[in-house]
Amino acid sequence: MNKQEFAASLSEKMKIPQSEALRFIHAMQEIISEELDRDGVLLLQGFGTFSPWKQVARAGRNPKTGVPCVIPPRTSVKFKPGKHLLDKLNGIG
Repeated sequence: MNKQEFAASLSEKMKIPQSEALRFIHAMQEIISEELDRDGVLLLQGFGTFSPWKQVARAGRNPKTGVPCVIPPRTSVKFKPGKHLLDKLNGIG
């Protein structure tokens, strides 16, 4: 499912125009990004937790040429699913 399909599904469930659903999605993306940029953690009870993760520099290799290189450190995101989401995915409850 891409963003447009997500917006269409959201607008149908909430009975709002698709443009409003897109505004909601963009606002949600902005809030999550801002919180993670501050090294904060976003907990959506029952759904899951988004948290920033600092990756350290490490040795890598160019897959085309095989030339070794250093992959610089960066911040990534980890998502830990919540109990309700896991239960739904596994057909429990």
